[in-house]
Amino acid sequence: VQLQASGGGLVQAGGSLRLSCAASGRTFSGYALGWFRQAPGKEREFVAAISYSGGTTSYADSMKGRFTISRDNAKNTMYLQMNSLKPENTAVYYCTAATRYAAVDDPESYDYWGQGTLVTVSS
Repeated sequence: VQLQASGGGLVQAGGSLRLSCAASGRTFSGYALGWFRQAPGKEREFVAAISYSGGTTSYADSMKGRFTISRDNAKNTMYLQMNSLKPENTAVYYCTAATRYAAVDDPESYDYWGQGTLVTVSS
């Protein structure tokens, strides 16, 4: 499956952005999906994950209550709604897909990665 992330940009602290991840290739609903991010000089960090039908989600503790992951299998698209953004949320955000919804916070669990979209939050 090929993944294409979009929707990044420059936003002021306290603002919102919605990232999208469009998929092509094999059956979209057969994959668990996730978002990771990587800030300059830091390791890739788990953000959120969603199961095949969207019925189960998981979030990093620092994102709970502010970020919402969702998916539309009819449109082969996943989303990440990010609210109350903070400067420390600045990073390249990557969408990713896995054949199993397991160990979702481990990047090694994922089989496919998109190219990333840059989110910059100004103070």
